[in-house]
Amino acid sequence: MAEHEASKPESLIEKISEKIHDHHSSSSDSDDDKSAPSSLKSKIYRLFGRDKPVHKVLGGGKPADILLWRDKKISAVILGTVTAVWALFEVFEYHLLTLICHLLILTITVLFLWSNASGFINKAPPKIPDVHIPEGPVLEVASALRCEINRGLASVREIASGKDLKKFLAVIAGLWFFSILGSCCNFLTLFYISFVLLHTLPVLYEKYEDQVDAFAEKAMIEIKKQYAVFDAKVLSKIPRGPLKDKKMA
Repeated sequence: MAEHEASKPESLIEKISEKIHDHHSSSSDSDDDKSAPSSLKSKIYRLFGRDKPVHKVLGGGKPADILLWRDKKISAVILGTVTAVWALFEVFEYHLLTLICHLLILTITVLFLWSNASGFINKAPPKIPDVHIPEGPVLEVASALRCEINRGLASVREIASGKDLKKFLAVIAGLWFFSILGSCCNFLTLFYISFVLLHTLPVLYEKYEDQVDAFAEKAMIEIKKQYAVFDAKVLSKIPRGPLKDKKMA
């Protein structure tokens, strides 16, 4: 009887310890399950290595809302206006100087007739605003443009110095592509195509970003393989310049 009574507390303690062990194991499994998706999310390939949403990458605010069609009315009006301007100059072959002169003629004529007819119809004359260009925004735009031009010249100098062969080949390929594109269409059509792409690709990418990123990851892997083959067969056989020799030494 004493042995039977002594075994009861031991069995009770064993059951409690087993339950505690099961609880810890289940909680650790749940923690592993929670950490697994987070680790998978951190390993997901994103186009251009971005770690922010598309809206944040585009700067946020009103411009990003327009590009991503968050405000569909404004986005449609802007796209329709640019399309109308492109059709006016390219399809109907209207000239920019002619358009500006016709608009000025129409505006000045309407204001002139309204100002002279206001005394006969007992209406107040039109209030023509005193329009002038402020100095501050012009200086800011000029300063920003100067910085961008200087940055571009510095990049051209760095590429032309022969320090980065990969960047040099990428720039040459890009310029060659744009030269072919420029021979197929004029500047206005190229600007319109670029605007339409900028107005449609971000919203399409935001909608199908998982599929696009998966495809881009496969494409980048294949490009790296082909570049490695090209580097082994061609680039490695190109004689190195004096700067490269000094670095290697």
